[in-house]
Amino acid sequence: MCQESERRALLQLKQGLVDEFNVLASWGSKKDCCEWRGIACNNQTGHVITLNLSNNSSDDYIDAEASLRGEIDPSLLELRYLNYLDLSFNDFGGIMIPKFIGSLTRLKELKLARANFSGPVPSQLGNLSNLHTLDLEGNSDVSFESLEWLSHLSSLRYLNISEIDLSRNRNWPQSLSKLTSVIELQLFECDLSVNLRSLSSINSSASFQAIDLSFNSLNSSIFYWIANVSSSNLVHIGLSGNYLQGPIPDVFTNMASLKFLDLSENQFEGGIPKFFQSLRSLESLHLEWNQFSQNIEESVKILSCADNTLMDLDLSQNRFWGSLGLDFTSFTELKFLSLSQNLLNGSLPESIGQLSSLEALDLSGNSLNGVITEAHFLNLSRLQALDVSDNPALSINLSSNWNPPFQLNELYMSSCKVGPAFPKWIQTQRNLTNLCINNAGILDSLPEKFLDQFSGLEDLDLSLNQIHGKLPNFSSSLLTYVNLSSNLFSGALPSFPPTIQYLILSGNKLSGPLSSLCATQAPNFFLLDLSVNLLSGELPKCWMQFPALQLLNLGKNKFSGKLPSSLGNLQLLWILHLHGNNFSGELPSLENCTKLGVLDLGANKLSGKIPPWIGQSLTQLFVLRLRSNEFHGIIPSSLCSLSSIHVLDLSQNNLSGALPHCFSNITASSDDTSVFGFVEIVWKGVEIEFGGNLAHVRSIDISSNHLVGDIPENITSMLMLNSLNLSGNNLTGKVPEKFGNLNSLESLDLSRNQISGRIPSSFSSLNFLSVLDLSYNDLSGRIPLGTQLQSFNASAYMGNSGLCGPPLTQQCPRDGTITGTENDDDGIISMGFFVSTVLGFATGFWIVCGSLLLKSSWRHAYFRFLDDTRDLVYVKTAVYKAKMQRRLHR
Repeated sequence: MCQESERRALLQLKQGLVDEFNVLASWGSKKDCCEWRGIACNNQTGHVITLNLSNNSSDDYIDAEASLRGEIDPSLLELRYLNYLDLSFNDFGGIMIPKFIGSLTRLKELKLARANFSGPVPSQLGNLSNLHTLDLEGNSDVSFESLEWLSHLSSLRYLNISEIDLSRNRNWPQSLSKLTSVIELQLFECDLSVNLRSLSSINSSASFQAIDLSFNSLNSSIFYWIANVSSSNLVHIGLSGNYLQGPIPDVFTNMASLKFLDLSENQFEGGIPKFFQSLRSLESLHLEWNQFSQNIEESVKILSCADNTLMDLDLSQNRFWGSLGLDFTSFTELKFLSLSQNLLNGSLPESIGQLSSLEALDLSGNSLNGVITEAHFLNLSRLQALDVSDNPALSINLSSNWNPPFQLNELYMSSCKVGPAFPKWIQTQRNLTNLCINNAGILDSLPEKFLDQFSGLEDLDLSLNQIHGKLPNFSSSLLTYVNLSSNLFSGALPSFPPTIQYLILSGNKLSGPLSSLCATQAPNFFLLDLSVNLLSGELPKCWMQFPALQLLNLGKNKFSGKLPSSLGNLQLLWILHLHGNNFSGELPSLENCTKLGVLDLGANKLSGKIPPWIGQSLTQLFVLRLRSNEFHGIIPSSLCSLSSIHVLDLSQNNLSGALPHCFSNITASSDDTSVFGFVEIVWKGVEIEFGGNLAHVRSIDISSNHLVGDIPENITSMLMLNSLNLSGNNLTGKVPEKFGNLNSLESLDLSRNQISGRIPSSFSSLNFLSVLDLSYNDLSGRIPLGTQLQSFNASAYMGNSGLCGPPLTQQCPRDGTITGTENDDDGIISMGFFVSTVLGFATGFWIVCGSLLLKSSWRHAYFRFLDDTRDLVYVKTAVYKAKMQRRLHR
């Protein structure tokens, strides 16, 4: 039975907490507080010794909804015998860590990880002389005014202050070197930096056994500190994600007890050093994501001498090279092996099949060849994950009646030679959660009741094959990701499970309506791509069932009818592709879809006016594509508010009126646009797909409409513009004089208008211009001289009867017979020009030559200068000739 005073203290503590989900429902419902949730008492005295209010019920599960909030009441001090306090994984809303916790002097374990505390860590915690565990990880708004008080914790064995900014604590190496009792030190992602000068004078009394300094800003001088604060008993070192470079230093030579070493995600070069042979206890070695370059045969030879203790070896994302035809039989304890994304070639050795402890094998992204057979898996009974993808010359030749010795959870065989038949042995793998065999040459149909055999399957990718037949019924599966795109599937669209998040079925022959979609309640549906199929009918009206949808691509099908208003419920929608269908009628309101970045409704039969809300509400648009529809009326000036736009395509409609004079406000100046999938745009006269490189495109196409009036002068301030197409309208007036300011312009089409006047001379500054069409206007005068403008075909200027000069064959008047009566209204040279030229030449000649005739001293100096210059040229020529002769005789 607990003490009454402590019972009252706990109830007082509960009053200060916000417990929306009754996590502490047992507090008060039972008289004995020792039976309350998270409480443990001393069996003899009844004093509370444990208070565990952590929201982390397991190592990998945190229920955010069950988090406690509020204040921590000082009544906690009544628990004088408390030795364990855990408030981790709650949300205390940025309050400071209470100073009074430093008065709980019997505390041995204090865990406040990821509890959303802020402010300085109270130095009063230094009074906890019995404390052996201090865990403050993940309180990113917490700071240390000093680390010195940590040395007062004389019993401390475990210290975790990861994800706390220690960048202001410049003397952290000195402070932590005084932690004489600490065995494990966790400083993951603390923004630490170090220099050699600050380490050279440290006299350390620490003797850590485990150190994790991953994802900081450390350079290679950190190894001096590690050697200084470590003992020969060091078993764990984590240094991933820093700025370590050069070869691996020999600081590890004497660390005979080292079991775990993580140097991944750095800039190391060279290879695995020979002194690694002395690491006789090494069990886990992570060297991935570096710049190592070494023959894999030498690497394996060095590591095979480490008493065969290795269980975890990751050399992926480096430049290890050579044939993989090696003997792996000495790695008897190996459980995880990754050699992916290197420069390995050759065939897979059968000795891999002798690694009976192997659980995961990743050889993806190399240049392996040959054939994988049953012998490669002979004794791999514990194998759970296999990845041999992205080895195009590698063939998977396993007999149809083969019964593997393993049960896989994950299988990846993309971009290998797997087909033409769908592998039957895969149907024996009942535990699969991830199956990825895209681009594998499969020309088969899926096995009957395909998904019934994989009840736990979550990710399925069979894209880029030629699989035919009907789609399986997904409704009873647990699938979250499905990619069956670019195959030959036909028939109707089946129902999908409520777990679905990504569904990509583009590039097939699916037909019929989308009605089955409404049978799915999928609250986490993120992406739906059914483009390039034969789907037809009207769109369903159930889009409100998918509130999380961010990408919807139904382009290039045979849908028809009006767009449903329920599309406006997709408030998180980022990309909407409905192009290439037969939709008609006016646009429903999408003004609530304020996150839209891509709106592609091109090539339909949509009509009405372009709604003003596009510019007023969809301010994050970077692609607006309404081309090839039946929109009419003026271009709303609200489109000028689209300051992030990269592609504006209103071409091939019935738009009228003038170009808005505010267009200079649009076309984004930044390149921070990212696109999931592709956007089709007309670029340099050709319709092509743009993906990630769309970030560098600025394009406006309003061609083939009924626009009138001038081209606005301020259009020349759109300095990032790459492509401008205003062709096929009724534009008049002159081309703006400052057009040459658009020096990023690569494509310009002003053809088939009524533009008059001269081509501005500034056009010669358009150095990146590779497509130009000014044909069929009323332009006149000489085509400005410039490298680009004369390189275009004459057809770019045809239909302008007043134009002359290259590349046209029609000469300008000054290039033909000149008469004294011609006017110089287009640069035509008059007789006065010739008279002025002759008089100028005569005057200049006699000023120079007359001076030399009348002044003898000037005349002598002038001719001496000519003689000296001749001699200098002769000497330099002779020296150069001699050098060339010597080079030729070598």
